[in-house]
Amino acid sequence: MQNYNFIQKSLHDLLFSQKFVNKSLFELEKIIYLKKKNILNQSQIFITGLPRSGTTSLLNFIYSSNEFASLKYSNMPFILSPNFSKLLNKKTLEKKERLHLDKITYDLNSPEAFDEVFFNNDIEFIRNELLNYLKLILLSENKTKYISKNNLNFKRINLISSLLPKSIFLIPIREPLQHSYSLIMQHMHFCKLQKKDDFIRRYMNYLGHNEFGLNHKTWNNSVNFHDLNNINYWIEQWFLFYSNILKKYQSNENCFFIVYEKLSNPDYVKNLLEKINLDKNEKLDLNFFKNSNKKINIDFDANIYQSAVNIYKEFI
Repeated sequence: MQNYNFIQKSLHDLLFSQKFVNKSLFELEKIIYLKKKNILNQSQIFITGLPRSGTTSLLNFIYSSNEFASLKYSNMPFILSPNFSKLLNKKTLEKKERLHLDKITYDLNSPEAFDEVFFNNDIEFIRNELLNYLKLILLSENKTKYISKNNLNFKRINLISSLLPKSIFLIPIREPLQHSYSLIMQHMHFCKLQKKDDFIRRYMNYLGHNEFGLNHKTWNNSVNFHDLNNINYWIEQWFLFYSNILKKYQSNENCFFIVYEKLSNPDYVKNLLEKINLDKNEKLDLNFFKNSNKKINIDFDANIYQSAVNIYKEFI
């Protein structure tokens, strides 16, 4: 996004600020491409939860199996018309590190969290069109299974399950201090980027990426900590988020909680693959994940941190 020219930025602004344009392309794509296809018997995978918990790494790892279709950078900005975008997007892009500066690289063939553009519509549209939308994405990649990483899909697990009963939800969880530190550092980083280039702010808004930056949207109403530049705010958000997730979905047999720190253990990864029926795939590298936890020297409230740790222990 930081290298877009004026025309590219204008096209993104037009397609994302005017929903009817993207939805009109979606309707046209359905007329041309949509075929009868039963996707209810397949286990579609939805990775969701707080950002900075390993969601992108999980997406890239599972996608490397070559068994799944996903929205990719090449679909931008025609997110609701994946087959049209495949025809229109002929440009190339060398692999580069993403703006997060977290050593995760991408190119046009990399999967990414873009389906919030679809979900950012009214509930009736989602109910009526989700299956059609996934069929179009699957058709564009000639696959039968879909994988999505969308940090906001935790809000609609029940809705997606009602439409796709065999869906699998992967919810990563990370040690709370490490996770909160990563969140606050990204928040400060993106605030600086967005102040320098307002298109970055607009771009993230269009895609529902308000996890950090100038337009940050909180996941839960703050109780005791309200300063976004204080790590206690992020620890409290961590505690509120995972407390609610644990209460709602711990007993849901289609929800799997993934401990970030354990992903560097090949045996743990192997067990995960068995749960999502990928254990026979020889393309997957069990040593894919690297633990990026750091030594942290920062003051924090001991009480809220201990409350978060107690929740974390429920998962490990």
